[in-house]
Amino acid sequence: MDKALNYLALGKKGRLAELGEEPVGAVARAVKARLVIVASDASDHTWRRAKSFVAGTDQQCIRVSYTKEELGFVVGRTSLAIAAFTDAALALAFVQALPDAERFGDVIQKLDEKSRKLRQRREEAKSHQRNIRTGKKK
Repeated sequence: MDKALNYLALGKKGRLAELGEEPVGAVARAVKARLVIVASDASDHTWRRAKSFVAGTDQQCIRVSYTKEELGFVVGRTSLAIAAFTDAALALAFVQALPDAERFGDVIQKLDEKSRKLRQRREEAKSHQRNIRTGKKK
């Protein structure tokens, strides 16, 4: 199996990916989708809907070279036309693992930036919690 598809399966198992039009729309409206992917053989209507979900936000949307059946197979469905990653690092790993990743240079750059910012915020929060704990002991 393809490495990128493994990331999609991992996202589903770790609840870091939403599958299907309704869940993807809900997570995109909440501005929690980092990357929306659409199957190569999905209808033009699905592609337009995916783009409209992320319009006006910094969420990314790409059309991948996998078919609905290939995407569906890795997540235990008969087919899957649209999915969304809610974790920036996993979304970045997915795009970088794509066979045609060079097509998505701008998406990779934006996801890398978002991933670095989120990692920095987590580290700052941990540092803050350590400061609070050491401050209480004194």
